[in-house]
Amino acid sequence: MSEKKAGTVFSYFKKVGVAAIKLEADLAIGDTIRIIGATTDFTQKVESMQIEKDPVEKAGAGDSVGIKVKNRVRPNDIIYKIVE
Repeated sequence: MSEKKAGTVFSYFKKVGVAAIKLEADLAIGDTIRIIGATTDFTQKVESMQIEKDPVEKAGAGDSVGIKVKNRVRPNDIIYKIVE
């Protein structure tokens, strides 16, 4: 199992628990990600993803997406995609 950098958090919406992420690699519903930052470190599956409030199944490098996260994240936290 390895980790590949998938993107960086640029904003967090506390009320809805959504991280806004600028992607550097492909990401899809069902992928497992790990979010790491100064005070952040957790792993979860991508269960919902949106671009401009429209649900999407997958997104690629250069896209800005919103992903529902189970814990608080902060700007500049790094998103890693777990590759089995």
